[in-house]
Amino acid sequence: MMRPPCGELPRVRRDLGIRFAVRGLYWAWLRGNAFKPSLSSSIVHHAQSGGPASFIDDRDWPVSWRAFIARGAPWGFPPLQRAQLVEWACLEPLAKGLHITHWSSVALAEQAVADGIIPMISPRTIRRILKAVDLQPHRTRYWKTARVDAQFKDRAEKVLWCYSPAARLAEQGLWTVCVDECPNHQVLERHPLRRAIPGSIEQQEFEYLRHGTVNLLLFLIVHSGQMEIVTEARKDAAHYIEALRAFRRCHPTLKGVFLIHDGDPSHTAHATQQYLANDPDHGWRSRPTPVHASWLNQAEILINNFSAHDLKRQSWTRQEAYRTYTSVWFGIQ
Repeated sequence: MMRPPCGELPRVRRDLGIRFAVRGLYWAWLRGNAFKPSLSSSIVHHAQSGGPASFIDDRDWPVSWRAFIARGAPWGFPPLQRAQLVEWACLEPLAKGLHITHWSSVALAEQAVADGIIPMISPRTIRRILKAVDLQPHRTRYWKTARVDAQFKDRAEKVLWCYSPAARLAEQGLWTVCVDECPNHQVLERHPLRRAIPGSIEQQEFEYLRHGTVNLLLFLIVHSGQMEIVTEARKDAAHYIEALRAFRRCHPTLKGVFLIHDGDPSHTAHATQQYLANDPDHGWRSRPTPVHASWLNQAEILINNFSAHDLKRQSWTRQEAYRTYTSVWFGIQ
């Protein structure tokens, strides 16, 4: 496209335009910064270096129309073709007879050519067209439908009640304690990282040595913010019960504990329920979180932050080093 000098109107020339495909379709320059689609059945001939492309035989479409190009929209493709590509991207590929789960830019480009919508188009152009309408058919995001039933309300109210007066209950010898696991965490030994420098992101060696797995059980004391950690040999009801007994031995003066935990099988097992219900001397008061609402357990929030910021890029040569690191980290906090 040639732009006129400042103060002059654009001059219409039939041999100037934006090439659309291998044969025939181009956008001719009109007044008012608009384009007019024209169709030629002849082969496009390229001019010498610096010259425009020309057409041997140029015939206008039966109905001439103007299309203003919006900012950021792909150049050289009529709105009708772009709208068809966007419509396909919003449909499942099965609607076009393809047994794939989702559209890719390559699949859309091949389908557009196969259906004769357009003679030729590249996957990159497909991505530009979809980007202009903020459409990403290759991505997906999980979500959960909220179903608030009577059990959800009852459990949520009991958990939230324990959080609100936690400091006042602690003065009476009743603690609010959140419990959650970090199970089967791999103890990996990696080579040193290549730290980030301008122009290059941080790099980490793909190869690693595996030193088994470690199960961590975390106790969060709500009113003080202190955390205690226990290393379990296995993640099951028997080891969970033993960890609860060890916690009570460490705090023998407590009159009772409001225990907030999620619906993990080790927490809801019959043996665990019997221990919590038939051992009044220890004063356990179980407060399970509602289904699909384990985020009400503050210990889970702590574990997610601890894993993402303190464990993800570490390297250990043995399990003892891993246990020492976690014990020191929680002891300092």
